[in-house]
Amino acid sequence: MTEKTRIGILKPGRAPEQLLAAQGDYDACFRRLLADDAFAFTTYDIENGVFPDGPTAADAWIITGSRHGVYEDHAWIAPLEQLIRDIRAAGRPLVGICFGHQIVAQALGGRVERAAGWIAGPQLYRDVEGNAFSVNAWHRDQVVEPPPEAELFATGEGCAFAGLRYPGPILTLQPHPEFGSDYVLGLLAERGSTLPAPLQAHVETAHRQPPDLGYLVPLLKDALRAGAARNHAAA
Repeated sequence: MTEKTRIGILKPGRAPEQLLAAQGDYDACFRRLLADDAFAFTTYDIENGVFPDGPTAADAWIITGSRHGVYEDHAWIAPLEQLIRDIRAAGRPLVGICFGHQIVAQALGGRVERAAGWIAGPQLYRDVEGNAFSVNAWHRDQVVEPPPEAELFATGEGCAFAGLRYPGPILTLQPHPEFGSDYVLGLLAERGSTLPAPLQAHVETAHRQPPDLGYLVPLLKDALRAGAARNHAAA
């Protein structure tokens, strides 16, 4: 029997209560998105100080989104940044999404700031080869200065550094490929009051603009499998 790739999900936040009850927490979104008989998932509640034993506790890692800012004063921020550096040093694959995208950049020497306004709902992005793909977003902060070793692979309107690659291997994205239309509408219902009215109206169009999973799911799976296969071969 083929050995499963152990995916550690580092969860530095949680979904709002009604959405969590109806559709699950952020880690559940990734379990659905990456549903694969070859993956076995373990979640670590980073927001509440639950960390893995070290970077080799999983074959590959995911850092989810969060309502928190990476520049905020939380006791778990510095240990998470150190874990990111340890994961990179150990050569384990790492995928960071939204907050995960930002905290990886900050941990490796980049800079994250609050942007001029919110970006939410379906957004169009392009990779460096010009391929366009639509994904849901929900953020106000963003990477404004990537680390020196970061390689840009995707941009979006109002988000110059939407996708970054690092040696490691590490792949990070500002948008949320794991958020389907129903999930984004659930966020709108519970947290949408902070968005300007025109942006709320845009988020409501999510059902008509499904995320382009045909582009991103293979990309994410390949990123998680690549180093994990190397780890198994070396074992």
